[in-house]
Amino acid sequence: MSPVMELASSQEGHEESNNDRLDMIHHMDPMATSLSLPSETLLTAAVSLKDQVVQMTWRGQQGMGMGMDPTVYTGLLGTAFTCLRSYEATGSQQDLLLSAEIVDTCAVVARASSRHVTFLCGGGGVYAIGAVVANYRGDHQRRDLFSSLFLEVAQEGALPVGPEEGGFGMSYDLLYGRAGFLWAALFLNKHLGEETVPRELLMPVVDAVLAGGRAGASDNTACPLMYRWHGTRYWGAANGLAGILQVLLHFPLPREDVEDVKGTLRYMMSNRFPHSGNYPSSEGNPRDKLVQWSHGATGMAITLCKASEVFPDDREFRDAAIEAGEVVWKNGLVKKVGLADGVAGNAYAFLSLYRLTGESIYEERAKAFASSLYHNARKLMTVGNSRGADHGYSLFQGLAGTACLWFDLLAPENSRFPGYEM
Repeated sequence: MSPVMELASSQEGHEESNNDRLDMIHHMDPMATSLSLPSETLLTAAVSLKDQVVQMTWRGQQGMGMGMDPTVYTGLLGTAFTCLRSYEATGSQQDLLLSAEIVDTCAVVARASSRHVTFLCGGGGVYAIGAVVANYRGDHQRRDLFSSLFLEVAQEGALPVGPEEGGFGMSYDLLYGRAGFLWAALFLNKHLGEETVPRELLMPVVDAVLAGGRAGASDNTACPLMYRWHGTRYWGAANGLAGILQVLLHFPLPREDVEDVKGTLRYMMSNRFPHSGNYPSSEGNPRDKLVQWSHGATGMAITLCKASEVFPDDREFRDAAIEAGEVVWKNGLVKKVGLADGVAGNAYAFLSLYRLTGESIYEERAKAFASSLYHNARKLMTVGNSRGADHGYSLFQGLAGTACLWFDLLAPENSRFPGYEM
């Protein structure tokens, strides 16, 4: 049985203690197997793992009805996204049809709940992916339907409301807030055309995000923008500064706004942990522990790569991106498997650096992490997820993210972190 097929097999007897196994995984040398996966093997592994994700999250769960999780982050829509990524890599019409079927199921649930409007955790993701999949299939009627449903989401009254008008009710973060809505709109416009979601709808939301950041930083003159999520000033990609700045960097901003974005990045860069170079998970947090997409150097490396692309004359952002990538590499293999807080997510930092610099060392580092996942993903999923297999096959906390990574490594120059890079 191949390592990939073993991913779906039942857990074997506990010959080692959890602590011993965690220690073994964390200290494995990823370079030991970095050159062992030719493209043919990687493609076969990616398709096989995608099929397992579909089996575990869709084919065996179709009776869940309204109780299922319809999100990209931990739910069924992440499976649709994985099938879409598989189609883009392989041209499989079956994967495209499967993605469309899953989106339709998610859309029924999304229509019944308008709690969130983001790509990762809300209706914005359902309708954006639905429109893109329909467009690939040449189904213009469904493409236009999903686009119209997205535009309904865009009419959410709280989106463009700034703090001066009491606009603190909706959060600003990528996972649940306004940045997450804007990312969904960017995704739709990238695939269907720049004015699919009109600029006149988006820029007031961008302005509200900037105004909210200035209000949140009013008691900290050193940092131009700051946001709170549930009372905490997070720095990470999911709920904090890195994710919000990543989105803002995709929009044409006037000079004053550009300087605030740059100033916030510089503030973060100057407040790294001095010994490790890692980034705090939140403002003033002294714990130097997390190196992942959600918190720490991984998400910042990717955001700084984008900043370097947008501001090529500011060498400091490129240098800081490279330094953050070194933090990820030196930290080694983390104890989980997913995009949010695991090995797959950390590998994408190297792919971002590869696209930025063109240096092959970053492609090799991404392949090294991917190779370790190929040989150890089931073990990582078992011992690294205290909740067992609750989200073991999801996009951000499970193996679907690994499948996307493997697909992306087939053409690393075109790779994009799902739900984060455009």
